[in-house]
Amino acid sequence: MSLDDIKTRIAKACKDAGRPEEAVSLIAVSKVQPNERVAAVLADGHRTFGENRVQEAAGKWPEFRETFQDIDLHLIGPLQTNKARQAFELFQSIHSVDRPKLAKTIARLAQEEGHCPRLFIQVNTGEEAQKAGIAPKETDAFVAECRAMDLPLEGLMSIPPVNEEPSLHFALLAKIAERNGLTGLSMGMSSDFESAIALGATHVRVGSAIFGARAYG
Repeated sequence: MSLDDIKTRIAKACKDAGRPEEAVSLIAVSKVQPNERVAAVLADGHRTFGENRVQEAAGKWPEFRETFQDIDLHLIGPLQTNKARQAFELFQSIHSVDRPKLAKTIARLAQEEGHCPRLFIQVNTGEEAQKAGIAPKETDAFVAECRAMDLPLEGLMSIPPVNEEPSLHFALLAKIAERNGLTGLSMGMSSDFESAIALGATHVRVGSAIFGARAYG
């Protein structure tokens, strides 16, 4: 698999769903990937990337930005409140707003910094105890709370349970977003992004299918 292969599959999924190709943004998930692999994808012209950890991103992306212009970096992993200021410096979007304390911290920083990354609320659609995210039944209230703080909400994000049909979770996320007037849907990964696109995904997160197996350890 390669970047071109994934883009071809996205284009086909968009066509099959009757959606324009530009409606879906491909986030190349570069976490735990060697810098040479990331540099190769940048050299191919791709500019939208996702990282799971602020610390890892801080050690990688400032140097890449010196060479490559217009990098659009997305935080797709959990964000600790004490890392939020650093996240403001690094990321153009944060997909993991998942609790009121974090939302309040982001709102305070936005006032101090005079800008704010685009924000997605992470919804724990499977209500899994070990997974971050707002419970579906609490999402409407949390959206209202974030809007009351004047936060730039772009949409919702979810990671479906591994052993459940992902399309059920994508459909639930889309329903919650629609009733809250949110247009962004960050959902779908390497194994299921076609079904996510069919159900309205605007951002799909693909890693190893672009870069190869991750180099842990």
